[in-house]
Amino acid sequence: MDIRYSANQRDVKRYTTQELRDEFLIQNLYRPDEVVAVYSHVDRMVTLGCMPVNEVVPLDKGIDIWANFGTQYFLERRELGMFNIGGAGKVTVDGTVYPMGYKDCLYITRGARVVTFESDCGESPAKFYMVSAPAHCSYETRLIKLADAAKRPLGAMETSNKRTINQFIHPSVLKTCQLSMGMTVLEPGSVWNTMPAHTHERRMEIYTYFEIPEGNVVFHMMGEGQETRHIVMHNEDAVISPSWSIHAGAGTSNYTFIWAMGGENQAFDDMDNIAVTDLR
Repeated sequence: MDIRYSANQRDVKRYTTQELRDEFLIQNLYRPDEVVAVYSHVDRMVTLGCMPVNEVVPLDKGIDIWANFGTQYFLERRELGMFNIGGAGKVTVDGTVYPMGYKDCLYITRGARVVTFESDCGESPAKFYMVSAPAHCSYETRLIKLADAAKRPLGAMETSNKRTINQFIHPSVLKTCQLSMGMTVLEPGSVWNTMPAHTHERRMEIYTYFEIPEGNVVFHMMGEGQETRHIVMHNEDAVISPSWSIHAGAGTSNYTFIWAMGGENQAFDDMDNIAVTDLR
């Protein structure tokens, strides 16, 4: 498991491009029949990817649970949210099978002991993108389809940010301990996300960008509002955003991204907005 320790805003001002990427960028999450995991000490969030091809892959494959978490199994004191951004597949949670198609979401509550992943067809494997947060209580494991998500249309074509925010793992849809996740889809001709930029001191956030057309990239904006930096993101990359950092972006095409949040609250509108003209 890749361990990322917390970085503060004073030091980040002096980071080189490569240091920024080493600290915050997550790449290569989908390796055949493996579980790739990145543990961030920012709110102790874990980002994972699994692409089962020829095997039924357990959640803890290749992870030393006791060394990394001090528990007997991965979800003993954690909850987990995931999206399938690949071909059709299945997730089995303590014997219950959840078929997952493209853009389906699954929330797994604290206390689930045995979680496995498989693809319906190895030639078009599922890609399970996951984020896990610490949890002190248990609710209900639930499959959430795109039609079940709470939808918030935002932006306009005139400002190149017409998009729909789909809230999947969110208080308006289901109860969780602290994890929130959703998917934002930009319309053709729109490239900006999360404008006006903001921070939320009480929560961190993780983005993963996908549906970036071949030959295109997203410039992910981060840093303090008066000390902005950027990381160039490729398709299916993820990025860690500490609470002190803005998290916005502009692509060379439209794209889709999944956001995940954890921290003190689940209030979606708890944001400290920064006027576009005040950014530096």
